Amino acid sequence: MNATKVFIVGIAGGVGSRLARLLTAAGDRVDGLYRRPEQGERLAAYGIHATHGDLTRLDAPALAGLLHDTDVLVFAAGAGGEGGAGATSAIDGAGLTTAIEAARLAGVRRLLLVSVFPEAWRDREKSDAFEHYIDVKKKADVELAATDLDWVILRPAALTDDAGTGRISLSPALIHTRIARDDVAATLAELVHAPRIRREILELTQGPDPISDTVSRQIRD
Repeated sequence: MNATKVFIVGIAGGVGSRLARLLTAAGDRVDGLYRRPEQGERLAAYGIHATHGDLTRLDAPALAGLLHDTDVLVFAAGAGGEGGAGATSAIDGAGLTTAIEAARLAGVRRLLLVSVFPEAWRDREKSDAFEHYIDVKKKADVELAATDLDWVILRPAALTDDAGTGRISLSPALIHTRIARDDVAATLAELVHAPRIRREILELTQGPDPISDTVSRQIRD
Protein backbone atom coordinates (compact mmCIF):
# COMPACT_ATOMS: atom_id res chain seq x y z
CA MET A 1 0.00 0.00 0.00
CA ASN A 2 1.34 3.43 -0.95
CA ALA A 3 1.87 5.93 1.84
CA THR A 4 -0.89 8.53 2.16
CA LYS A 5 0.15 12.20 2.13
CA VAL A 6 -1.79 14.04 4.84
CA PHE A 7 -1.65 17.77 5.50
CA ILE A 8 -2.96 18.80 8.93
CA VAL A 9 -4.06 22.37 9.54
CA GLY A 10 -3.60 22.61 13.30
CA ILE A 11 -0.83 20.00 13.47
CA ALA A 12 0.48 21.44 16.75
CA GLY A 13 -2.85 21.21 18.55
CA GLY A 14 -4.02 18.58 21.00
CA VAL A 15 -5.75 16.47 18.35
CA GLY A 16 -3.57 17.41 15.37
CA SER A 17 -0.29 16.51 17.03
CA ARG A 18 -1.63 13.16 18.18
CA LEU A 19 -2.91 12.43 14.68
CA ALA A 20 0.45 13.37 13.16
CA ARG A 21 2.25 10.96 15.46
CA LEU A 22 -0.12 8.10 14.59
CA LEU A 23 0.14 8.68 10.86
CA THR A 24 3.91 9.09 10.94
CA ALA A 25 4.27 5.87 12.92
CA ALA A 26 2.10 4.11 10.32
CA GLY A 27 4.42 5.21 7.52
CA ASP A 28 2.25 7.96 6.04
CA ARG A 29 3.75 11.24 4.83
CA VAL A 30 2.69 14.08 7.11
CA ASP A 31 2.91 17.85 6.89
CA GLY A 32 0.95 20.66 8.47
CA LEU A 33 0.88 24.23 9.70
CA TYR A 34 2.24 25.42 13.04
CA ARG A 35 2.50 29.04 14.20
CA ARG A 36 5.14 29.21 16.93
CA PRO A 37 8.78 28.05 16.72
CA GLU A 38 8.53 26.01 19.91
CA GLN A 39 5.66 24.07 18.35
CA GLY A 40 7.85 23.14 15.42
CA GLU A 41 10.62 22.03 17.78
CA ARG A 42 8.20 19.85 19.72
CA LEU A 43 6.88 18.23 16.54
CA ALA A 44 10.41 17.65 15.24
CA ALA A 45 11.27 15.86 18.48
CA TYR A 46 8.63 13.29 17.51
CA GLY A 47 10.04 13.01 14.00
CA ILE A 48 7.14 14.95 12.50
CA HIS A 49 7.73 17.27 9.55
CA ALA A 50 5.67 20.46 9.62
CA THR A 51 5.64 23.89 8.01
CA HIS A 52 5.80 27.21 9.81
CA GLY A 53 2.88 29.44 8.86
CA ASP A 54 -0.10 31.35 10.19
CA LEU A 55 -3.46 30.28 8.76
CA THR A 56 -4.91 33.75 9.35
CA ARG A 57 -2.17 35.31 7.19
CA LEU A 58 -2.31 32.87 4.29
CA ASP A 59 -4.62 33.25 1.33
CA ALA A 60 -5.95 30.23 -0.55
CA PRO A 61 -3.26 30.21 -3.27
CA ALA A 62 -0.50 30.36 -0.65
CA LEU A 63 -1.98 27.46 1.30
CA ALA A 64 -2.58 25.53 -1.92
CA GLY A 65 1.11 25.87 -2.66
CA LEU A 66 1.84 23.85 0.48
CA LEU A 67 -0.52 21.02 -0.51
CA HIS A 68 1.57 19.50 -3.29
CA ASP A 69 0.76 15.79 -3.66
CA THR A 70 -1.60 15.89 -0.65
CA ASP A 71 -4.16 13.08 -0.60
CA VAL A 72 -6.12 14.16 2.50
CA LEU A 73 -6.43 17.58 4.10
CA VAL A 74 -7.37 17.51 7.79
CA PHE A 75 -8.65 20.72 9.37
CA ALA A 76 -8.08 20.36 13.10
CA ALA A 77 -7.29 24.01 13.83
CA GLY A 78 -9.20 26.07 16.34
CA ALA A 79 -8.79 29.23 18.36
CA GLY A 80 -9.45 27.22 21.52
CA GLY A 81 -10.88 30.22 23.32
CA GLU A 82 -7.74 32.33 22.84
CA GLY A 83 -8.01 35.75 21.25
CA GLY A 84 -11.75 36.14 21.70
CA ALA A 85 -14.46 36.16 19.06
CA GLY A 86 -12.17 37.66 16.44
CA ALA A 87 -9.75 34.74 16.62
CA THR A 88 -12.59 32.22 16.49
CA SER A 89 -13.99 33.87 13.37
CA ALA A 90 -10.55 34.07 11.75
CA ILE A 91 -9.44 30.49 12.46
CA ASP A 92 -12.53 28.31 12.85
CA GLY A 93 -14.53 30.28 10.29
CA ALA A 94 -12.48 32.12 7.67
CA GLY A 95 -9.65 29.62 8.09
CA LEU A 96 -11.86 26.80 6.87
CA THR A 97 -13.00 28.92 3.93
CA THR A 98 -9.35 29.34 2.98
CA ALA A 99 -8.71 25.60 3.36
CA ILE A 100 -11.68 24.68 1.15
CA GLU A 101 -10.53 26.98 -1.63
CA ALA A 102 -6.92 25.83 -1.24
CA ALA A 103 -8.04 22.21 -1.57
CA ARG A 104 -9.85 23.06 -4.81
CA LEU A 105 -6.85 24.91 -6.20
CA ALA A 106 -4.47 22.08 -5.29
CA GLY A 107 -6.75 19.33 -6.55
CA VAL A 108 -7.21 17.78 -3.10
CA ARG A 109 -10.54 15.95 -3.05
CA ARG A 110 -10.72 14.73 0.55
CA LEU A 111 -11.13 17.10 3.52
CA LEU A 112 -11.77 15.98 7.09
CA LEU A 113 -13.04 18.66 9.49
CA VAL A 114 -12.91 18.41 13.27
CA SER A 115 -16.05 20.20 14.42
CA VAL A 116 -18.17 20.17 17.59
CA PHE A 117 -21.53 18.92 18.82
CA PRO A 118 -24.03 21.74 18.10
CA GLU A 119 -25.65 21.11 21.48
CA ALA A 120 -22.38 21.00 23.43
CA TRP A 121 -22.87 22.00 27.07
CA ARG A 122 -26.48 23.10 26.57
CA ASP A 123 -27.01 22.21 30.22
CA ARG A 124 -24.47 24.77 31.46
CA GLU A 125 -24.37 28.53 31.71
CA LYS A 126 -22.79 29.78 28.50
CA SER A 127 -20.86 32.93 27.68
CA ASP A 128 -21.32 35.08 24.59
CA ALA A 129 -17.90 33.88 23.42
CA PHE A 130 -18.99 30.24 23.63
CA GLU A 131 -22.21 30.93 21.75
CA HIS A 132 -20.18 32.69 19.07
CA TYR A 133 -17.89 29.66 18.87
CA ILE A 134 -20.83 27.30 18.37
CA ASP A 135 -22.30 29.62 15.73
CA VAL A 136 -19.03 29.81 13.79
CA LYS A 137 -18.51 26.03 13.92
CA LYS A 138 -22.04 25.37 12.68
CA LYS A 139 -21.62 27.77 9.77
CA ALA A 140 -18.30 26.08 8.94
CA ASP A 141 -20.06 22.71 8.82
CA VAL A 142 -22.70 24.15 6.50
CA GLU A 143 -20.08 25.67 4.22
CA LEU A 144 -18.10 22.45 3.87
CA ALA A 145 -21.21 20.29 3.41
CA ALA A 146 -22.28 22.48 0.49
CA THR A 147 -19.07 21.72 -1.46
CA ASP A 148 -18.46 18.92 -3.93
CA LEU A 149 -15.38 17.74 -2.00
CA ASP A 150 -15.23 14.27 -0.46
CA TRP A 151 -15.66 15.73 3.00
CA VAL A 152 -16.23 14.19 6.41
CA ILE A 153 -17.30 16.32 9.38
CA LEU A 154 -16.33 14.73 12.69
CA ARG A 155 -18.01 16.13 15.80
CA PRO A 156 -16.24 14.95 18.95
CA ALA A 157 -17.87 15.28 22.35
CA ALA A 158 -16.12 17.21 25.15
CA LEU A 159 -12.39 16.64 24.78
CA THR A 160 -10.26 15.28 27.62
CA ASP A 161 -6.58 14.53 28.06
CA ASP A 162 -7.32 11.14 29.60
CA ALA A 163 -5.53 8.16 28.10
CA GLY A 164 -7.43 6.79 25.15
CA THR A 165 -9.37 3.58 25.56
CA GLY A 166 -9.43 2.62 21.88
CA ARG A 167 -13.21 2.23 22.14
CA ILE A 168 -15.79 4.68 20.86
CA SER A 169 -19.30 5.31 19.64
CA LEU A 170 -19.58 6.85 16.15
CA SER A 171 -22.90 7.74 14.54
CA PRO A 172 -24.73 10.57 12.76
CA ALA A 173 -26.45 11.32 16.09
CA LEU A 174 -25.24 10.69 19.64
CA ILE A 175 -25.73 12.13 23.12
CA HIS A 176 -22.99 14.61 23.99
CA THR A 177 -20.65 13.13 26.63
CA ARG A 178 -16.84 12.97 26.58
CA ILE A 179 -14.01 11.62 24.46
CA ALA A 180 -10.24 11.47 24.94
CA ARG A 181 -8.13 13.38 22.42
CA ASP A 182 -6.17 10.15 21.93
CA ASP A 183 -9.32 8.45 20.67
CA VAL A 184 -10.32 11.39 18.46
CA ALA A 185 -6.91 11.25 16.78
CA ALA A 186 -7.12 7.47 16.37
CA THR A 187 -10.57 7.80 14.81
CA LEU A 188 -9.29 10.44 12.39
CA ALA A 189 -6.39 8.17 11.46
CA GLU A 190 -8.88 5.46 10.53
CA LEU A 191 -11.01 7.92 8.55
CA VAL A 192 -7.96 9.12 6.63
CA HIS A 193 -7.64 5.58 5.29
CA ALA A 194 -11.36 5.04 4.68
CA PRO A 195 -12.05 6.97 1.45
CA ARG A 196 -15.39 5.21 1.00
CA ILE A 197 -16.68 7.21 3.98
CA ARG A 198 -17.48 10.50 2.35
CA ARG A 199 -19.98 13.34 2.68
CA GLU A 200 -20.96 12.18 6.16
CA ILE A 201 -21.43 14.05 9.43
CA LEU A 202 -20.41 11.78 12.29
CA GLU A 203 -20.61 12.39 16.02
CA LEU A 204 -18.01 10.79 18.27
CA THR A 205 -18.09 9.89 21.96
CA GLN A 206 -16.49 7.42 24.30
CA GLY A 207 -18.11 4.06 23.77
CA PRO A 208 -17.94 0.28 23.90
CA ASP A 209 -16.57 -0.73 20.50
CA PRO A 210 -13.06 -0.84 19.00
CA ILE A 211 -12.25 2.19 16.85
CA SER A 212 -11.36 0.26 13.68
CA ASP A 213 -14.53 -1.83 13.77
CA THR A 214 -16.70 1.19 14.52
CA VAL A 215 -15.28 3.23 11.64
CA SER A 216 -15.63 0.29 9.25
CA ARG A 217 -19.35 0.08 10.03
CA GLN A 218 -19.79 3.56 8.60
CA ILE A 219 -18.80 2.40 5.11
CA ARG A 220 -21.86 2.41 2.86
CA ASP A 221 -22.19 -0.03 -0.02
